[in-house]
Amino acid sequence: MDITPSSDALVQNRTRVHQHERKGLLEGIHFKFPKFKHEHPPVIDVNEVADERMTVGQRIADGVAATMGSWRFIIIQSCILAAWLVLNSIQLIFRPFDEYPFILLNLMLSFEAAYSAPIIMMSQNRQAEKDRIMAESDYHCNIKGEEETRNIMEHLDHQDTVIMQIIKRMEAQHEEVLYHLSRLDPELARRLGMDIQEVSKEIVEEEKETDESNITGNS
Repeated sequence: MDITPSSDALVQNRTRVHQHERKGLLEGIHFKFPKFKHEHPPVIDVNEVADERMTVGQRIADGVAATMGSWRFIIIQSCILAAWLVLNSIQLIFRPFDEYPFILLNLMLSFEAAYSAPIIMMSQNRQAEKDRIMAESDYHCNIKGEEETRNIMEHLDHQDTVIMQIIKRMEAQHEEVLYHLSRLDPELARRLGMDIQEVSKEIVEEEKETDESNITGNS
């Protein structure tokens, strides 16, 4: 009677052995990583929000401030003042209507200053409100980034813990395998241990060379 196991039986036996080894390797390890709910307020467009809140008066104030704070306004006003002074200093076509000391011109400039200053302050107040909205948006973005970074760090810490547990299990299994090999063939177990030590030394030396090259490149 042929008692040699069939190939299917060998495959099933090896599969059961691998499943048992993997179960023993991963048994007791907490693989449930911390979850994080991304419940953050949506990112807002500060310019869009500020434009939606603007009133008609604020739009007019911004337009006046933008006009008066430009080189175009300065050049036009300088030309008007120069023409006013020339026409009222010498008689060219008609008699001067605002002779020296140019009382009418001073009155007009006073009116301009009296009305332009509050309008410019209105525009500055609106800009201050926009800056406040922007600061609030930056604050929420910073909080969001801090929470995301904390979640990533917790995930990495848990991942390091799982990796260290797996490494310890692998080392324990490795020692167990060496123990069984030493009982079966002591010489083979000794050679295997020496080979593992040499491979470990090579890995350590490669890591040192990589670190030194990185330090040299950064310097």
